[in-house]
Amino acid sequence: MIQSMTGYGKAVVAFKEKKINVEVKSLNSKSLDLSTRIAPLYREKEMEIRQMITKALERGKVDFSIWIEREAGSDATPINAALVENYYRQIKAISAQTGIPEPQDWFYTLLRMPDVTSKTESEELTAEEWKAAQQAIEQALQQLVDFRIQEGAALERKFAEKIDNIEALLASIEPYEKARVEKIRQRIVDGLKEIPEVEYDKNRLEQELIYYIEKLDISEEKQRLTNHLNYFRETMREGHGQGKKLGFIAQEMGREINTTGSKSNQAEMQNIVVKMKDELEQIKEQVLNAL
Repeated sequence: MIQSMTGYGKAVVAFKEKKINVEVKSLNSKSLDLSTRIAPLYREKEMEIRQMITKALERGKVDFSIWIEREAGSDATPINAALVENYYRQIKAISAQTGIPEPQDWFYTLLRMPDVTSKTESEELTAEEWKAAQQAIEQALQQLVDFRIQEGAALERKFAEKIDNIEALLASIEPYEKARVEKIRQRIVDGLKEIPEVEYDKNRLEQELIYYIEKLDISEEKQRLTNHLNYFRETMREGHGQGKKLGFIAQEMGREINTTGSKSNQAEMQNIVVKMKDELEQIKEQVLNAL
């Protein structure tokens, strides 16, 4: 089964007082175009994160984010009580020495002093937390892959419908194709009869007619187009990762349909060719999104 390149996945894993959030989105692209937003704590693992994404998604324009939410109580910046006390003593001493009045709002003054509410400790990534982060990443990626599979099934049904339509339209050409040969022959003969003074070799005329009609023959184009239709179906059954190959087959189908149109030389056949082109164009639009 083919997969779509469009997908979305999100996961949240709790670790102690934190919530590790991972979100990943993907759109169609010729290759893997990866954009990441990684919380500072996990930046040392960026290469490992990229490898996980590449292995799971293979191709597409991917937007990946991982961030941390902390519980309300755990995220508060601690107040350095010892430093507050030190500032308090210094201000009182300066006030006594200089006669400057002490502040009326001590908390307002002290909490604005340098480093009183600065976070000085540095956080390190532990093996346990990284394991929890990996779990969140894997869950989000799997959710996106499941989304891609679901979208891919819809794509496959669409492709199958369009391929069947082209095949039916191709079969509908045959009656017009047979009638066309006799019409061309009769039109040429009638044209010659309208010029009575012209003498011509009937055997030579038949040879020229055969040559002319052979140039308009579309048997080979029909056979090649039929082969391409069958090959498209076979390729869809091969599984995901065949998007580019399906695109190449669609291009070959287009060549045969265009050649058939240029050789048709009849309104009914050309109308059928236009319908085939329309069906193929819808395949080409959607095949860009196939992984």
